[in-house]
Amino acid sequence: MFGLIPFRSNKNLSRGDTFENFISDFFNDDFFAPFGASSGGFNADIKETDNEYLVIAELPGVKKEDISLEYNNNQLVISAKRDEFINEEKDNYIRRERHYGNFSRAFYVDNVNKDDILAKFENGELKIVLPKLQKTSPSSNRIEIQ
Repeated sequence: MFGLIPFRSNKNLSRGDTFENFISDFFNDDFFAPFGASSGGFNADIKETDNEYLVIAELPGVKKEDISLEYNNNQLVISAKRDEFINEEKDNYIRRERHYGNFSRAFYVDNVNKDDILAKFENGELKIVLPKLQKTSPSSNRIEIQ
């Protein structure tokens, strides 16, 4: 008879782990993902080299004309709008899905030559090259003695 009923050990119950896991699992379920902050965002990577910063942002399902890119006061702001509608009809089954919304991210990037920023959008990936300002060696008032 006990083989038909799932049995769980209560050894972690005294520490509260079971209840915390229950709450964590319930609220971290994928069902709630469309309402969370992560659904409105996008993934972005920033790489620094000696001469530039390279930002790669993943924007699947977004059209080039729906992307806005601004650099002001050392802030790079990437904004996008997604309007995606899928209508699939097979036999007597109709499936309709809609994904839409506005989202943006801001990144603090200083020492950038804003006049030479380049951006390219291809296959759902936005690549932004932010060239660094040329650093001049600080002038010194020191006089070398010979």
